[in-house]
Amino acid sequence: MSWKVTKKTKQTLKEPILLVGLPGIGNVGKICVDFIIEELKAKKMFEFFSNTFPNSVFVNEKNLIELPSITMYYKKRKDKSDLLFLTGDVQPSTEKDCYDFCAIVDKLAQDLDVKRIITLGGIGLKEEPVLPKMFITGNNKKEIENFSKKTKIEKKIYGVVGPIMGVSGILPGISKIPSLIFLAETFGHPFYVGINSGKVILEVLNSKFGLKIKVDKLAKEIKEIEEESLNKTRKLKQVFDKEPSVNYIG
Repeated sequence: MSWKVTKKTKQTLKEPILLVGLPGIGNVGKICVDFIIEELKAKKMFEFFSNTFPNSVFVNEKNLIELPSITMYYKKRKDKSDLLFLTGDVQPSTEKDCYDFCAIVDKLAQDLDVKRIITLGGIGLKEEPVLPKMFITGNNKKEIENFSKKTKIEKKIYGVVGPIMGVSGILPGISKIPSLIFLAETFGHPFYVGINSGKVILEVLNSKFGLKIKVDKLAKEIKEIEEESLNKTRKLKQVFDKEPSVNYIG
């Protein structure tokens, strides 16, 4: 068994959009998606487990142990597209695991009739950006043009970033579903928390999808996010890496 998918609920969704935010540089994508899930009170739809996850368990606030996990949540909305969110404690650890996982997620997205996939990540810089820029790319030129219209999102990304690694890059790469990648500049240190970078992406998502969330709350609630979620990611990274690295992972 490499990947096990557990369905937590059966739902019929209306023209859903999938937002993906897994651990990476600055944890930008994960910060965004975890925050939206919390604010919208999204519910679990699928859980993913792999025996290639780090050989570790966490002790939770109930003093019980729990395994690392990746979870897909959903939020149904009136008169708007429903939303799906993919987040987790860890990214797939090898190239094969990443491709296998992305194929599973893409198949689920097709089965759920997902209309658009948006993956979120960070561009690691050598210094902390004062005003982080946000870039957009993807597998569909028309989608990129439509989404970036009348915004300050940078479309000229060629030569700015190297390979977009991990699920952030591979899922849009293999999918036939129109897919976008949002990348915000952040400090490229393994344990840096890219709050300002996350806010840049959140503001765009908030505006484009009418999320009605208070983006400024992110800075106030980051302590709670760190304690409950990001600390898990850090500990798992220490299991994976003997020494911290600054390689870009979406």
